[in-house]
Amino acid sequence: MEVSPGLSLLCVALLLFVSTLPPISLSACSSHDKEVLLRIKEDLGNPYVLASWLKDTDCCTDWYAVGCNSTNDRINLISIQYSNLSGEIPAAVGDLPYLQTIFFHKLPNLVGTIPETITALKFLQQLRITWTNITGTVPDFLSKIKSLNNINLSFNNLTGSIPSSLSELPDIRTIDLSRNKLTGSIPETFGSFEIQDFYIIWSHNQLSGPIPGSLGAQNFTKLDFSRNDLTGDASFLFGKNKGLQYIDLSRNNFSFDFSDVEFPSELYNLDLNHNKIYGTLPAGLTELSNLQNFNVSYNRLCGQIPTGGKLQSFDQYSYFHNKCLCGDPLPACQ
Repeated sequence: MEVSPGLSLLCVALLLFVSTLPPISLSACSSHDKEVLLRIKEDLGNPYVLASWLKDTDCCTDWYAVGCNSTNDRINLISIQYSNLSGEIPAAVGDLPYLQTIFFHKLPNLVGTIPETITALKFLQQLRITWTNITGTVPDFLSKIKSLNNINLSFNNLTGSIPSSLSELPDIRTIDLSRNKLTGSIPETFGSFEIQDFYIIWSHNQLSGPIPGSLGAQNFTKLDFSRNDLTGDASFLFGKNKGLQYIDLSRNNFSFDFSDVEFPSELYNLDLNHNKIYGTLPAGLTELSNLQNFNVSYNRLCGQIPTGGKLQSFDQYSYFHNKCLCGDPLPACQ
C-alpha cells in the first residue's frame, strides 16, 4: 500500500507536536498538601534542605523529605533530618490530613514545643522528634491521637512528668523518652496495657520513686529505666513466663534480693550495674542461652558465681565491686 506524501507530512508533524508535550506524571500530589508544605517551608525559613520544594514541581515525585500514599497521592510522610534549619515545628503540620509519619531528626536549631495541631492527624502512626532542642513537656494531648504506635521524643530538652494518659493509646508499641530532663514517678497506669510486644525506653532522665507494682503484670519486650533515681523493688518485672528480652535498670537506687529471681528464656540483655541489689546470683542465669550482655557490677551481691551457661564468658568487669562475689571470672571463693 502506497502512503501519500500528504499523509507522511501529517505523521511527521504529529510526532513533532507530541515530542514537545511535557511528560505525563504518574503521580500528582494534592494541591492542598502542596500549599501546606510550602507554608511549612516558609515557616522554617526556606532552608536549603527543602530546596526541592518548588511550586511548579510535583511534591510526590520531585520533593525531598516527603512521601505520598500510592493510592490517593496524599502526603503521608514528612522526614526532615540533618539540617541547621531554625525555628519551631510549624503548626501547619497538622493540616496534612493523611500524614502517618512525622520524623524530625538531628535538627539542633529546632526549638519550641510540640504543636497541639497534630491532634487533627487521625492516621498518624509514628511521631519521631529526636536530637533537637524542643522544650516543654511531653504533651498530654498525644493521647488523643489513637492511631499512634510509636512515640520517640529522645535526645531533646523536655521537662515535667510523663503523662499517664499515654497508656490509653490502644495501638502503642514503643514509647522512647530517653535523654531528656523528665521528673516525677512512673505512672501507675502503665500497668494497664494489654499489648504483648511493648518497648519502654525512659533512660537518662530524672525519674524517681518506685516502679509501680502493676507493671509486674505486663509482658514487656524491652524495658530501659537506666540512669534515673528510681528506688525500691524491681524483681517483679522478671519471671519465667514473660516475653522480656531486654532490661536495663542500671545506675538507679534499686534495692531487692536477687537470689530467687527467675528469668524468661529469651532474655538477651540484663544490666543491673550501680544499684543496691543484694543476695546471690540465681542459678537460673546459667539457662539463658541467648544472653549477650550481662552486668551486675557495683551492687551488694555475695556468694559464688554459678558455673555454666554464658556466665563465665563475661569478664570481671561485669561482676566487680560487689560485697563478696567470688568464682570465675573473679578470684576463687575462700
